[in-house]
Amino acid sequence: MNYKRVAQLRTLEQFLEYCQSIGAEMPVDETIATGPDAPLAQHVTYGNKTLSNRFAVLPMEGWDGTPDGHPSDLTRRRWERFGLSGADLIWGGEAVAVRHDGRANARQLIIKPETVGEIAAMRQLLLDTHAAHHGSSENVLIGLQLTHSGRFCRPNTHALEPRIAYRHPLLDKKFNITDEKLVFSDDEIDELIADFGKAAKLAQQAGFDFVDLKHCHGYLGHEFLSAIDREGKYGGSFENRTRFLRHLVETVRREAPGLDIGVRLSAIDFVPFKPDADNTGEPDYIPREGYKYAFGGDGTGLGIDFTEPKRFLDLLAELNIRLTCITVGSPYYNPHIQRPAIFPPSDGYFPPEDPLVGVARQIAVTAELKRHRPDLLIVGSGYSYLQDWLPNVAQAVVRQNMVDFVGLGRMILTYPEIAADTLAGKPLQRKRICRTFSDCTTAPRNGMVSGCYPLDPFYKEKPEYDALMEAKKSLKVTS
Repeated sequence: MNYKRVAQLRTLEQFLEYCQSIGAEMPVDETIATGPDAPLAQHVTYGNKTLSNRFAVLPMEGWDGTPDGHPSDLTRRRWERFGLSGADLIWGGEAVAVRHDGRANARQLIIKPETVGEIAAMRQLLLDTHAAHHGSSENVLIGLQLTHSGRFCRPNTHALEPRIAYRHPLLDKKFNITDEKLVFSDDEIDELIADFGKAAKLAQQAGFDFVDLKHCHGYLGHEFLSAIDREGKYGGSFENRTRFLRHLVETVRREAPGLDIGVRLSAIDFVPFKPDADNTGEPDYIPREGYKYAFGGDGTGLGIDFTEPKRFLDLLAELNIRLTCITVGSPYYNPHIQRPAIFPPSDGYFPPEDPLVGVARQIAVTAELKRHRPDLLIVGSGYSYLQDWLPNVAQAVVRQNMVDFVGLGRMILTYPEIAADTLAGKPLQRKRICRTFSDCTTAPRNGMVSGCYPLDPFYKEKPEYDALMEAKKSLKVTS
């Protein structure tokens, strides 16, 4: 691996020249405009709200709730920083499980009657913070991401307790799944859909504007989209593989009339990857007959076919869903395409391509889908790795109508004001820019709370910091 760090590309010319040399084509604006005519300050009307900028906060798994699914002070601190960002669109806020066995980790929030009051209070904290720093919060649009983690459930400990949509020949082997009983029956899926309805009703009670019915990153909703081999009403044809979504939408609208719906989608996927002898990612295995389990894939395991992703967006429009957030792949089996980073988490691998290539791929995928459905409001993902050049690319993709909102994920953990600073024309605070060390993932993968340990003094001073450094030494993951 011999990739240049983005922090070394100190001038726009150096950045552009390097992108060209590695084949990472993406639009870049030379200067950042400010004021009411600036592309990133263009208003968007959605329902009765007028959003005043083109930044969105993406949903993240906190890994810092209580064992029974309540938020902690750390969770509240993170939501307060969402408000500090100045973004008017909070996409999903947090990945919240609709029931205990669907959690991705033993510290994930659960929305239930016992927790809804505290989750509502976090939403209000976000609004109060936004109002205090950026004026009125009446046009802030806030959603809550509802999820069941399916194959990647860890509801009680670090051990996987999976429930799956279908038997996957590669992922079953990779994650030691051998029991047929782990496949959801149709009746169990119907029960789960009812739980999503109850969760949506609570989200509406808590004051959220919309719920995100998560279909990304290998979790259950996403897995249904590739359930080619599943028999029955939830597998096989495109119509059957999207029945889970359509029933979710029907149920949410019946249980919480008036609550809006969004969908975060992994629009393309690749074959699972594994570390090679040098700990660099390589395809785990591509069957001779091709790989049919990648939604949005072309059958090779490494290529793209937009036919079904475009049909999926058409379906969203038919269901009167305008809010869509585009991401790709999964952090569990091909993280380099989902979360471009130069340093892997402890259970990952060094990227087999320059992470800027991964950023460019996500931008291109999002742009293609936006061209197909310009009527949808589309949020893009994968921008954090751009680091110093995030504002230049963000302005360019919005100005060229390649996306409606630029989603911010890991960057918010260390530098929540990056959106506000960009809109105000201030230079970025370089010491606070996320350099994708992946410690926000390595820490929880080793039993510690999530957070930006390298750059946020709050986490750097916690005792977990020293434990994290020791864990990285033993795992030979350095940054």
